[in-house]
Amino acid sequence: MTDNRYLEPHQARKRPPTVYEDLLGDSIERAYASGVHDLAGLISHLNSSGPASPSGKTWTEAIYRQEIAALAA
Repeated sequence: MTDNRYLEPHQARKRPPTVYEDLLGDSIERAYASGVHDLAGLISHLNSSGPASPSGKTWTEAIYRQEIAALAA
């Protein structure tokens, strides 16, 4: 018998992602796919490829950490 509880990829979602969340996730995936695997490189990628930070300010490590923590809450 198969345990299917691990087959639902979005089981922790409480709502569909927003357009902003989709864009941010896509950009992070593109960064990793291009070989970026450190926070400084990821921040550089976000600043060059977007999306903009929620405040419209240039991405920094502190802004990124704050935004990811807010999205995970």
